[in-house]
Amino acid sequence: MRVAGVDGCPGGWVAVVREIEGPVVFIGRIVHLTALTDQPDPPAILAVDMPIGLPERTGPGGRAPERLVRPLLGPRQSSVFSIPARAAVEAGVAPGVPEAERYRAACALARARSAHGRAVSRQGFHIFPKIVEIDALLRARPELAGKIHECHPEVSFRFMQGEPVPVAKKIAGRPNPEGLDHRRKLLAAQGFPAEAMSGVRARALGVGPDDLIDACAAAWTAQRIARGSATSFPSPPERDGHGLPIAIWA
Repeated sequence: MRVAGVDGCPGGWVAVVREIEGPVVFIGRIVHLTALTDQPDPPAILAVDMPIGLPERTGPGGRAPERLVRPLLGPRQSSVFSIPARAAVEAGVAPGVPEAERYRAACALARARSAHGRAVSRQGFHIFPKIVEIDALLRARPELAGKIHECHPEVSFRFMQGEPVPVAKKIAGRPNPEGLDHRRKLLAAQGFPAEAMSGVRARALGVGPDDLIDACAAAWTAQRIARGSATSFPSPPERDGHGLPIAIWA
């Protein structure tokens, strides 16, 4: 059985596929998730570092998964940002509308449909197209909802280490070598080869070193899901208005 970890990157996704009890068999960039799901022998489980499931309204601190995992992360809590209601996300990707107008519309809808009237962060806004890609795929093909699961790398690393990771992966928006090396050591202890996580490999793929490391962490979570040892937050997952699960797995 193969599993995959996937992280968003400019122009698509970076994917790490490995045997559930064996080696890494693929590391590469893909344009769409269907490049994995529609293979002749697709991975049984995909863990994706991207929100899945969009509620009509959000509570304080965003969706339930975000509120539940933040307290587990200690100094890394800020890595979990709140995803707004469905209407705000959809407004943020409206075709033919200039970006500035889309952002204003998304912020207005997010404020109107959240408990604390919160707007949309720029970081969250820039991943809306990928959120919508997963949302459209799962709504069109609901059988994939049991195979594609949301994860968050910092939550994965917290479970890998048994406590919050003490050093940041990025500082002031730039990769932090100490934080990246710390996470590489955690992944190496879980059987990920150094070559699969190296800066050289990341540059060859045209992705950030943190994106590649995060995809490896997602693959680790996919292994846990396939083995039945993963935890979901919340448990059981909530469901959005289209029946899609709302949970972060680790």
